[in-house]
Amino acid sequence: MHCRDYRLSVHAPGLIKINSGNKKPSPNESVKSKECSAIYPQCGTVYQAGNWTWKRPESTVIDDAKTVTCPACQRIDVNMPAGTVTLSGSFLLKHRNEIINLIENTEKQEKAEHALERIINFTDSAADLIVTTTGIHLANRLGHALEAAFKGDSDYQYADDEYGLSVDWTRDE
Repeated sequence: MHCRDYRLSVHAPGLIKINSGNKKPSPNESVKSKECSAIYPQCGTVYQAGNWTWKRPESTVIDDAKTVTCPACQRIDVNMPAGTVTLSGSFLLKHRNEIINLIENTEKQEKAEHALERIINFTDSAADLIVTTTGIHLANRLGHALEAAFKGDSDYQYADDEYGLSVDWTRDE
């Protein structure tokens, strides 16, 4: 397979594929193509050897890299989260700033290692706080971080396709 003019596109239910220019994306052409290099200058990610990363490998020339929108930025642009963490309970209301700091620090750690794991949005809904993420791993990690730091109860529900995760965390005092 030779690296052609690839365009990333978002597919329901949230799969991101590379399209080789055909009108309909082929399910066989996924982001996992290890023979292509791509960069996204807006966020600074680089796709090479089958991985999206923040680091440009010094020993590898990526002059032929295609400029594309990374999958995380695509999800953010179209507001298509892979993970949703819903926080509730009286503890949230009293310790909101501490909880948000934990969430932001957890994202910072996860994002440093995994360029596609990012927070899309924080949304207030009644007495709940809803955090949407570009990947299921960050949502999972947030749920576990909340449990470890603040106790409470978490429920993890994976989508049927296993690439969607809804985490409900609650704690009352």
